[in-house]
Amino acid sequence: MAASKLLLLTLLCSMLASCRGACAEPDSDTEAVVGKGFKLGCISCKKRSEVEGTATVEWHFRGKGEEDFYHIYTYTERGPTIESDNFMDRVDWNGSKRSHDIQDASIYLLNVTYNDSGTYQCFFNRILFYTNYEYSTVVTKVVELTVVAKATRVTASIVSEVMMYVTVIGLQVWLLIEMIYCYKKISAHGEEAIREAANAEYLAIASESKDNCAGVQVGE
Repeated sequence: MAASKLLLLTLLCSMLASCRGACAEPDSDTEAVVGKGFKLGCISCKKRSEVEGTATVEWHFRGKGEEDFYHIYTYTERGPTIESDNFMDRVDWNGSKRSHDIQDASIYLLNVTYNDSGTYQCFFNRILFYTNYEYSTVVTKVVELTVVAKATRVTASIVSEVMMYVTVIGLQVWLLIEMIYCYKKISAHGEEAIREAANAEYLAIASESKDNCAGVQVGE
């Protein structure tokens, strides 16, 4: 019985880990240092992780003081494409790997210049596959980037990082509580099944004894 409980708990843990993995959407850092690399963060978690889907990503940029956005980067199942000469050989994919169902669309800028200051838009073009239909949705994230000569630790960055860790820890605690609750339900169900089996065996033995007594009386 103990082995069966351990097996059920192991299966439960694996199901919860695969279906309800923690996913948080922290804001991207917004201050880059000239001449260094910088990660432009962009994360969009699916509402229902069990639904299969696929996504493509587009990044657009509007320089400081400019009016219009222009396309700088695309990522699809065929791989990345740099769409602008201004960013040629300066952008690396830093998001989800080995998956068409992209949730992290972050990119990494190499050799940041002052001209990289401005507004970046990240578009998730996602298709969700349900049993009888497909659902298309577009999620947009915006990053306001400032390029400086020397790094400074701004309050917003600290708060964002703390909130990310709090969210992840909270999800892990919630997952642990749910696992304990489910394990207790499995244990209670197992004990109830044992009691029912014992009662059934007792009734069977009592019935058999009664039949044997009746047979003895008839023989006499």
